[in-house]
Amino acid sequence: MSIWISIIITGIINYLTRLSSVLLIKPKKLNNTFKNVLNYVPSAVFPAIIFPAVFLNDSGLLVEFNDPKVIATIIAIFTGILSKNLTLTIFTGLISYWIILFF
Repeated sequence: MSIWISIIITGIINYLTRLSSVLLIKPKKLNNTFKNVLNYVPSAVFPAIIFPAVFLNDSGLLVEFNDPKVIATIIAIFTGILSKNLTLTIFTGLISYWIILFF
C-alpha cells in the first residue's frame, strides 16, 4: 500500500509544480527578451525526445547507419528542409520507414 501512497504524492507534487508555473507567471509581465528565449524551448526539447528513439536500440547502443529508422529520419529531415511543411514531413518519414521496413 505504501507504493500507492508514494505514487499519489509524487503525482500531486508534479501537478502542483506545473500548475504553479501556469498560475504565477503572467505573460504580460515578461520582457521581450525572455519571451524570445522561450520560443526556442520546443526546438531544444524535441531533439532530446527524438534522438533516443531513432538512434539507440533496446539495449541503449547506437544503431547502424542502415537502420530503417535512421534512413527514414534522414528522408524526413530533407523533406522538412525542402517543403517547410510539418504534416508532409511526418507523413514522408512514416511512409518511408514503412516502405524500408517491409520491402
